Amino acid sequence: MSDITLLSPGRIGGLETRNRMMMAPMTRSRALKGGVPSELAIEYYTQRASAGLILTEGTAPSAVGLGYARSPAIESAEQIAAWKKITDAVHAKGGKMFCQLMHVGRIGHNANRYTTEPLVAPSAVKAAGQIWTDEQGMQDHPVPHALSTSEVVKVIEEFAQATRNAMAAGFDGVEYHCASGYLPMQFLSTNVNQRTDQYGGSVNNRIRFVMESLDAMIKAAGSPLKVGIKIAPSMPFNDVQDSDPTATYTTLAQALSPLGLGYLHVLQTVVPGTWEMVRPHYKGTYAIAGGLTQATGDAALKSGLADFCVYGKLFIANPDLPARFAKGAELNAWDATTFYSPGPKGYTDIPAMA
Repeated sequence: MSDITLLSPGRIGGLETRNRMMMAPMTRSRALKGGVPSELAIEYYTQRASAGLILTEGTAPSAVGLGYARSPAIESAEQIAAWKKITDAVHAKGGKMFCQLMHVGRIGHNANRYTTEPLVAPSAVKAAGQIWTDEQGMQDHPVPHALSTSEVVKVIEEFAQATRNAMAAGFDGVEYHCASGYLPMQFLSTNVNQRTDQYGGSVNNRIRFVMESLDAMIKAAGSPLKVGIKIAPSMPFNDVQDSDPTATYTTLAQALSPLGLGYLHVLQTVVPGTWEMVRPHYKGTYAIAGGLTQATGDAALKSGLADFCVYGKLFIANPDLPARFAKGAELNAWDATTFYSPGPKGYTDIPAMA
């Protein structure tokens, strides 16, 4: 047992962090048309700069990677410039910030995108369920275009270019979103990935897209310490299934371990013991997420299960969450009705402690 707590200083890669609390990457649906972060986002992220590390909302590496209403990207000069305003403001408050790169793959609708290109996936397997669009309400997911082998290589380069763009925008690093049923997780999942080339079939083939993307991102960032990855074994969100998640994710963790990444971020959802399953297979900085409280976060750090703890909804409702934890202050309750609504309500209008 150690004496480390959530409020202890930490280190992620080459970054010294003021505490061991990471702000989770959360879709907030406040971007402008065309995937440009709004001016509201400057205030939103700056209010939460006391986190040890801020992870941005899911940010598309390219127009094809967008799927949700009012989501940002980091492809165009206008998008990069808007993100630069945000990183400058967070850094001025002493904060650290990684950009989460999120390619939705087959999850989305063209009404939410600024491109007419089709949604893409490892295979032409339509996702169950529907998605919200501002113009047309709830809509079915379309059948995606199955990426050819050469097109897979182009998507990997999109992640590399997005990493270069994030560095130009002043981010301290990038996080590769390999969870929530989006494109990288679609490659991992046996119900979506029905390929017969080198990116499908065996576990080692199904993790290939993830590993090649990370390799390209590390080269683009200039250091593996500037790249993190988020995974969520057994997470069924967005209609992904894996016939043997233990084999998939222990194999993946073993492959990730030698890379020297900034961190591995593991979200535990429906299956208890996920953090413990992955931990022995990964030797680097390990962050856990999924319904943590102050007490359970401290316990995970003290036991050595985790090096950092990730908080989502608590940071939405409490922009000064580390200070509230330090003082044992009452926490605000979150309002789920404002998670994805446009405007400042539930976004930037939540006051810090007096």
